[in-house]
Amino acid sequence: MTSWISSVGAGFLGFVEQTGQISRFFGQALYWMFRPPFRFRLFLEQFIFVANKSAFIVCLTGVFSGMVFAIQIYFGFRIINADALVGPAVAIGFVRELGPVFTGIVVTGRAGAAMAAQLGSMRVTEQIDAMDVMAVNSIQYLVVPRIAASFIALPLLSCLFIFVGNVGSYFTGVYLLGIDPVLFFAHLQEIVQVRDVTQGLIKASIFGIIFSTIGTYKGYFTKGGAEAVGRSTNEAVVETLVLILVGDYFLTLVIRAFLYRTL
Repeated sequence: MTSWISSVGAGFLGFVEQTGQISRFFGQALYWMFRPPFRFRLFLEQFIFVANKSAFIVCLTGVFSGMVFAIQIYFGFRIINADALVGPAVAIGFVRELGPVFTGIVVTGRAGAAMAAQLGSMRVTEQIDAMDVMAVNSIQYLVVPRIAASFIALPLLSCLFIFVGNVGSYFTGVYLLGIDPVLFFAHLQEIVQVRDVTQGLIKASIFGIIFSTIGTYKGYFTKGGAEAVGRSTNEAVVETLVLILVGDYFLTLVIRAFLYRTL
């Protein structure tokens, strides 16, 4: 019993310590983000890496997510003769939750893992140490462009996910399930409001910060050889996915409490 309590306590203290280290790491990145030199070329390269190269997988995931959700919601709503609400129900779900969360998960698996692996490889081959010796701020050069690009790219990818998801739900609902296209869009404008879109975009931006910060942190502080790079990449992906799902709950509470009282 005592050993179990000790292990739980040690795990909790380790979690608190790592949370503080990641927060400090993000604070350093935020500090150097607004100090010259501003490396726009590096930012553009990372933006293309995160946004452009993730577009296809985001579209593929979004269209099939929209199709399957349309089918499931249709068979649920048909019981109460509410077929006309399939389109708005899918739209509101994608705008508020599924768009930012699924986009964050998909991009984490591709770009977040790559960030951890890239910086981890640079650390174990002493490239980061060489940059520090040459008086090049490694956080400003390697970390800041990735976090800034992810912060901007993820809301755009989330919008793409939402669009293709609703296109997939439309084709499934209208052409496969036989819903009247007029009824499919009948209540869309009434149900989906600007504050719902705002909520989704805020979440996507925060998820972009989360996956890029954890990915770069894990890679930046990798210790060991090639095995350590793989371990850092795995930890970055797992911790980011858990934090996105857990953080989504608290973000929903905070954002809705603010937006739905002030807008």
